[in-house]
Amino acid sequence: MAVALIVAAGSGERLGAGRPKALVELAGRPLYEWSLDALRGTAGVERIVIAMPEHPDQEGARRFSVQAQAPPEIVSVPGGATRSESVRRALGAAGEGDPVVVHDAARPLVSAGLAEQVIAALERDGGADAAIAAVPVTDTVKRVEAGGAVTETLDRGELWAVQTPQVFRRAALERALECSPEQLARATDDAWLIERAGGRVIVVGATPENLKVTTAFDLSVAELLLEQRARGRG
Repeated sequence: MAVALIVAAGSGERLGAGRPKALVELAGRPLYEWSLDALRGTAGVERIVIAMPEHPDQEGARRFSVQAQAPPEIVSVPGGATRSESVRRALGAAGEGDPVVVHDAARPLVSAGLAEQVIAALERDGGADAAIAAVPVTDTVKRVEAGGAVTETLDRGELWAVQTPQVFRRAALERALECSPEQLARATDDAWLIERAGGRVIVVGATPENLKVTTAFDLSVAELLLEQRARGRG
């Protein structure tokens, strides 16, 4: 059965909230709780480990302790200085379980259905080490040098914008995380570590709604999308 890791230790400086991003309120709840609910409802996930800020505020800590009582089993660990260090710490606390689902708490609109699709894609492809949610790039993308001059226009037909959840065969992820702190710091997603180690990664089509909250604008968009989702259920 699968284990899920939620990366929730980011400082959220670009959000300008003055507190860890995972504890910023979205539609009346800390940001990380939306991802927790989705993974809690994902078929096959038996344990969830959350890499939290090392010093959450008292209210955030209280809310987590309440959430942690419900199944599946949910535990927290202090996050690391980098994203992948947080993943390594969370994996170390995950106990048994394969595959491993990794999700960023900064993507609060994830659904259990998407997580299940990515898990299923990895199960179907026996030669893959990881499966990742992603969407095709629709903008024209240009490579720009330090001075601001364009050096190349990339073929967007070959480009995908990567999201989470990302699902890994456990042994492959453990091997990929056995690298230097410098390499961990360079990794903006864990699939890159798999690629760097020579592993095979496949993409699973997602939607732009699974956005990443980085700025106050993103937070506002996420709130509007959650309101639309709630109206659709009504």
